Amino acid sequence: MKAQLAILSAIALLVALSPGARAADLTVSVRTAAGKPVADAVIMVYPQAGGAPRPSGTYRMTQHHMMFDPFVMVAPVGAEVSFPNLDTVRHHVYSFSPTKPFELKLYAKGEAPSVKMDKAGIVALGCNIHDAMVAFIRVVDTAYAAKTDAQGKATIHDLPGGVASLRVWHPYSKAKAGETARAINLARDGAAAEGFTLELRAAPEMKHY
Repeated sequence: MKAQLAILSAIALLVALSPGARAADLTVSVRTAAGKPVADAVIMVYPQAGGAPRPSGTYRMTQHHMMFDPFVMVAPVGAEVSFPNLDTVRHHVYSFSPTKPFELKLYAKGEAPSVKMDKAGIVALGCNIHDAMVAFIRVVDTAYAAKTDAQGKATIHDLPGGVASLRVWHPYSKAKAGETARAINLARDGAAAEGFTLELRAAPEMKHY
């Protein structure tokens, strides 16, 4: 019995000391060169240990007051995204993006067709009736992704320690494909912080109908 307990204790110790046993939290701050916080930047972390996303919860890209809400959505590969119309007018939602081309032809208030996001990448959205309606879905193939808030910050929890690729994407970033990346080395536990400075192009003027 004592020998068995000793073996179990040794196994527990090895698990506790293994690289994947402890997790770190990473807070990323994104600002412009002038120091202004950048909201709606998508933070993606790709640890060497991997970590595929698992679709869960509800993903809704609503149309309300002739606008998409949210402006930027983060959705994992395989997610079903619904497009509820909350307006009293009809909308015709579409995407010509290679990641997911589709059309949801004219539909009325209360209807909520859905589209499955089956490939990672950028899905730019528009409305064939209201040209100024614009939004983006960043479909991610990592379990570690988040979007910055109004303060330009996002925190990703429970990251495995070790080397990882950290990527930041924004629809109006001047970087190639809108994405900036760097390698980071995360501790096995505790909190870490990274900062990014993005150069943004001007957003198109939004007309309200």
